[in-house]
Amino acid sequence: MIDWPHNVGRITLDTVDSTMSEARRRASDISAPTWIHAQTQTAGTGRRGRAWDTGHGNFSASLLMRPKGAPADLALRSFVAALALFDTLVAVTGRADIFTLKWPNDVLLRGGKLAGILLETVPNGLVIGVGVNLKTLPRAGVLEPKAVSPKSLQAETNVAIQPVDFLDILAPSFARWEVQMATYGFAPIRTAWLAQAANLGRPVRAQVGGEAVHGTFTTIDEQGALVLETAKGLRKISAGDVHFNEEWQNAAGH
Repeated sequence: MIDWPHNVGRITLDTVDSTMSEARRRASDISAPTWIHAQTQTAGTGRRGRAWDTGHGNFSASLLMRPKGAPADLALRSFVAALALFDTLVAVTGRADIFTLKWPNDVLLRGGKLAGILLETVPNGLVIGVGVNLKTLPRAGVLEPKAVSPKSLQAETNVAIQPVDFLDILAPSFARWEVQMATYGFAPIRTAWLAQAANLGRPVRAQVGGEAVHGTFTTIDEQGALVLETAKGLRKISAGDVHFNEEWQNAAGH
């Protein structure tokens, strides 16, 4: 049996609008790191207010925490969460070769989107939202044009796991990586994330507002920014959407 991390709280709800919203509502009353998990979300959201379709049997949870360190380091917890998700999925499936991490906040399964991570600040704290397609796929109507095709864990691997059991593995995994972050800073997180990065060393297109930046994905820097080698030299991108070329996406499915 996997031990629940020490001094980490847990709240389980049957139905909620979104675990992120619930975390914001409870933020003033909770001091210790606390996972808020819901069996059903009625109004889940992703990055930039986009809809996140939870679906029956899928995983939705948010971690309310108050990490120490500079405010600029808060955003780096998305990489901590990504590594925790990667380790959890490997533990559940016994497969490491089929999962990759997509900058800035997705986990891919054979090139398709399996999980997403969302960060929001609250007074003196941070909320990390995690959604994973354990069983079903989002409805076609909520997907953005040109979005990475979604995948579900059960359909792709024949592994079925209940969301509550998934959290039992994810929470200790996150706690281990958070200790690394708190003790040694971002350097070991960055190294571990790059080891699992999707499309590293390959051409990508980054959409930064109305600008499309084409280049080779070379690394992420010490602040978590995407670094591209472009025709005009190195370009660092702190926020944006990354798209892989179709040739790579097709190859990733094999």
